[in-house]
Amino acid sequence: MNWETVIGLEVHAELSTKTKIFCGCSTYFHVEPNTHVCPTCSGMPGALPKLNRTVAEYAMRLGIALNCEITRLSKFDRKSYFYPDLPNAYQISQFYTPVCRNGYLEIETEGGKKKIGIREIHMEEDAGKLVHDPKSGNTYMDFNRCGIPLLEIVSLPDFNGSAEVIAYLEKLRETLLYLDICDCKMQEGSIRADINLSVRLPGGELGVRTETKNMNSFKAIARAIEYERERQIEILEDGGEIIQQTRRWDDDKGISYGMRSKEDAHDYRYFPNPDLLPLYIDDGWLANVKENLPELAYQKRERYIRDLGISESSAVVLTVHRNISGLFETLSQNSGKPLEAANLITGEIMRLMNNSNMLPEDLSIDAEKLSALIGLVSGGKINRASYKETVEAVFTDNVDPEKYIAEKGLLMQSDDRAITEAVNSVVEQNMDSVAEYRAGKEKVFGFLMGQVMKKLGKGGNPDIVKEILTRSIK
Repeated sequence: MNWETVIGLEVHAELSTKTKIFCGCSTYFHVEPNTHVCPTCSGMPGALPKLNRTVAEYAMRLGIALNCEITRLSKFDRKSYFYPDLPNAYQISQFYTPVCRNGYLEIETEGGKKKIGIREIHMEEDAGKLVHDPKSGNTYMDFNRCGIPLLEIVSLPDFNGSAEVIAYLEKLRETLLYLDICDCKMQEGSIRADINLSVRLPGGELGVRTETKNMNSFKAIARAIEYERERQIEILEDGGEIIQQTRRWDDDKGISYGMRSKEDAHDYRYFPNPDLLPLYIDDGWLANVKENLPELAYQKRERYIRDLGISESSAVVLTVHRNISGLFETLSQNSGKPLEAANLITGEIMRLMNNSNMLPEDLSIDAEKLSALIGLVSGGKINRASYKETVEAVFTDNVDPEKYIAEKGLLMQSDDRAITEAVNSVVEQNMDSVAEYRAGKEKVFGFLMGQVMKKLGKGGNPDIVKEILTRSIK
């Protein structure tokens, strides 16, 4: 049968605030277990929460970027359930009045542009983390993550397949990064997705859905969607029924398995949190957030193409991550040569990053040194081969470009006498090739040019070599 897949997403993004959502504990990730906890985030009786103002501002940033309505008077609720890593046995969240509602995110699909509806964005606190020790069989609890601020972005069931889901997640990740509200390090769990999926016959009623929890890899998400789609279709075509349940994905085995029956809203016994006042967002606060909204990736791409003459394909590479676009803008401003800066990043820097398996967020390179190199190659002080060699040395060893160039003898030779001698020597040694060139075989010129450059070493000036060689073999 021609089954339709219907998917909705719930994406949890950990915010990059310095402190937690309801207390002053640090959110820094790389610390010993249970060292960033206090009576509030560890659920001690009598400890009261206090909202971190920055969390609300970050929520507004995302809501504006995703074309949402900002709720002027929102409230917090208690979502009651018992897990060992949730010390209060409830989570502070927003159920009745989320801070953002009724938005959309536009993605590119094979059929063109498509708007994915955003039902809501709400603020909430994260739970702790269970650490399973395979050797001892014990499970340990780390409460450092308790109280880390989360934004949950809940989409409408507007996806019809894994390709649309990945396009949406990539666009959402890009938006979060450029808003500077989440580092989006999926390997650290700072962005996670829950997949709600059902299948139905074309035009039929929505089927029973399952929820695959806590996915933190785009590749795994695509595999899990295809697996769950086929699993449900097989059950239905065999005459069975889909059970509404929460499932966990095993990426090593390429399968998912049921964890528990899927909870509905009434199972969580939501009620207004009595310890937190309602959040009122006035005109001035909202206007200030809008005025200070960072430039988003698509806006940068448009500006690079329009104002700097960058090609569309290069603009896409330059905005793949805030770290990359930041480096480009620094190089462009310092050197005054945006096209040269763009070519450096999309060419040599990307090649070096790929060779070293470096992620964009991990790139750390001295922009001042690269700017100086752009000036040297643009000013005719070094040739392209020396330029590439020195860029790599800066990338790998953080060398001083001018010292490196001097030590390696990479400054270009512009002495006409030395170049003329090299040209004459190459011509004498390759008279057959010279004859072929004079007979109309112009490709031979490149060979002769290469021989002269080889004789001169890395410091040969290709413009002068070309001029003298052309005169010599006419």
